[in-house]
Amino acid sequence: MPFDDATRRKIESRCAGFVRLDETTPLPSLKRAAVTIALAPHHETGAAALLLTLRAAGLRSHAAQWALPGGRCDGGETPIEAALRELREELGLTVAADAVIGMLDDYPTRSGYLITPVIVWAADGRTLRPNPHEVASVHRIGLDAISAQDAFDFTAIPESTRRVIRFHSSEGVIHAPTAALIYQFREVLAGRHTRVNELEQPVFAWK
Repeated sequence: MPFDDATRRKIESRCAGFVRLDETTPLPSLKRAAVTIALAPHHETGAAALLLTLRAAGLRSHAAQWALPGGRCDGGETPIEAALRELREELGLTVAADAVIGMLDDYPTRSGYLITPVIVWAADGRTLRPNPHEVASVHRIGLDAISAQDAFDFTAIPESTRRVIRFHSSEGVIHAPTAALIYQFREVLAGRHTRVNELEQPVFAWK
């Protein structure tokens, strides 16, 4: 998919056809959070790609793990507001509210968050200014890579009866929750309503 208006319209149409699960009221133990599936041009191919970060090693939680730009919602913030703020704070990328083209299902994490994924068309996403205190590196994952037949697989762990999802990217193996959110986005692009809220995360992501 080239990063152009026709691709934006196609993705926006698929997102409009996706019916989210009813919004979940977080349990007292779950904190609201939001992440951004930010679509930007791939530097080498010009194709549409999503922005994936490797979190800085010095962070207090989930250090040196793969993640979509995002974080906890501040008091009074909507998930969209939080997602766009985190995109600006982490990657120096400012987008307007009309750049939001869809949202996916809320995903509860073992570490105590209820994540809302917000899909954004980052027209100015060629130039980024990552915050070194939060982001070790930024990677552009082509939509063809997440659509590949062998991009995702499922495995089991003794600590849970739920399936663990893994995304096999050129950067390495990426686990849930990030892998689960990217997987649902892949399914939305294909016109499928696939739920991911019951997909498990590896034990190292539980804290």
